[in-house]
Amino acid sequence: MNNAPTPEINTEATAASAVVPNTIVLDTPIQRGTTSITEITLRKPNSGELRGLSLQRLHQADAEEIMKLLPRITLPSLTPPECAQLDPADLSEAGGHIISFLLKKSVRDAVLQNA
Repeated sequence: MNNAPTPEINTEATAASAVVPNTIVLDTPIQRGTTSITEITLRKPNSGELRGLSLQRLHQADAEEIMKLLPRITLPSLTPPECAQLDPADLSEAGGHIISFLLKKSVRDAVLQNA
């Protein structure tokens, strides 16, 4: 028999490491037919996906501008009407991710260090 103590597993650290970066767990899931979308993942847009949008308005977290960009960068891809139905807290969180995408890496790292 082995009487060695069993190592403790830090479930919080394990759960945190399983979280995908830029994934938002929605406060209010989106219903798409019989499917319930409970989380969305945002990816950094390329310059072409910003065509027709105002960078200034995105930096200001303008709701209308965020809702125009989200269908282009979400997985699963949200439709414009689904974006319009997002819970304000979920839209706000998406705006925060979008703003961070628009910052230079050095600026983003400096902001995160001071947070």
